Amino acid sequence: MATRTDRFMSAAVRAARRAKEWAVVAAREADRLLQQARKQAESEDRRRRLKQTLLKTGRVLKAAGRAALVAAVAAGIAAARAERSGRNLPKGQGR
Repeated sequence: MATRTDRFMSAAVRAARRAKEWAVVAAREADRLLQQARKQAESEDRRRRLKQTLLKTGRVLKAAGRAALVAAVAAGIAAARAERSGRNLPKGQGR
């Protein structure tokens, strides 16, 4: 028959093993949550960088569009002046 001390020690060992198992489970869960948070942060960072790039591209395209519009207007004015004066017309175009 086991003595009182033996029963106490065996119960303490069982409790310690159970506590260790739960500590390992908690560590695994914390690691999983950390990985998930890191992944979400990277995703948000990537989304933010993509948004910034798209905004920058939009600004560049707007500037290019304005420049193209100005060039088209200038070309139209130059063509109208050339037609009025009758010179500098490309071959095949005329009155």
